[in-house]
Amino acid sequence: MTEGNEQEIKAIVFQLREEEYAVSVTQVRGIERVEHITRVPQTASFVKGVINLRGVITPIIDLKKRFSMEATEFTDSTRIIIVYIDGMEVGLIVDAAYDVIDIPHDAIEPPPEVIGTVDVDYVDGVAKLDSRLLMLLNLEKVLSNKEIKDFQSVEV
Repeated sequence: MTEGNEQEIKAIVFQLREEEYAVSVTQVRGIERVEHITRVPQTASFVKGVINLRGVITPIIDLKKRFSMEATEFTDSTRIIIVYIDGMEVGLIVDAAYDVIDIPHDAIEPPPEVIGTVDVDYVDGVAKLDSRLLMLLNLEKVLSNKEIKDFQSVEV
């Protein structure tokens, strides 16, 4: 790792409702426009379904439902962030994905005990950048191992 990488985290910034979140670019495989999502019966309520992404069946998660937020209609800015978690690709539906930024380590604070809409267990920290507050998500906790194993056993 280079010295610059040790002092900052490169992250993709995305939006859910009016709040901004970030995930490390090391976990992001791509950002896609929303395409047809095939519903899969008997999956968790936040599982929107699956898509065929370049020949790979990829489960799609509605992050707003996962965080118990009110669902909204998809817009032209709605995106699916393809992330790599525990050996598998998963798509996360977000309202917009629009920024790749470097977050200095000293700008990151531990998450507060209560964070309005998101379970604090899902947040690794909060980055303060000028007038922005970014919640850094812990994707491993957003999707537990059991939930990922459930995806891998789904027949489409």
